[in-house]
Amino acid sequence: MAHYAKIVDGIVDKVITADASFFDTFIDISPGTWIETTIDGSTRKNYAGKGHTYDSTRDAFIAPKPYPSWTLNETTCKWETSATAPSDDKGYKWDESTTNWVERE
Repeated sequence: MAHYAKIVDGIVDKVITADASFFDTFIDISPGTWIETTIDGSTRKNYAGKGHTYDSTRDAFIAPKPYPSWTLNETTCKWETSATAPSDDKGYKWDESTTNWVERE
């Protein structure tokens, strides 16, 4: 089985799991285009999710920007911060006001 994303005006509307042959007989009269996506991101950089953008120039699915300070990595098409998340076993969350990771309370 493969995964396919329905793209409407550049945005993922839905994702389904189906055999490729499904599209031989599937009739979809609603606007949009079906594009294959892979869970491991080996096709189109990232797995598509509802609300993600499909960038046809990069041939990539891009998740919504999580915070204004994050920037898009042009190679991976993933959002990144300038601050590296701590790698200890404590829980952290992003604090946009300080643009840094803070320990969860």
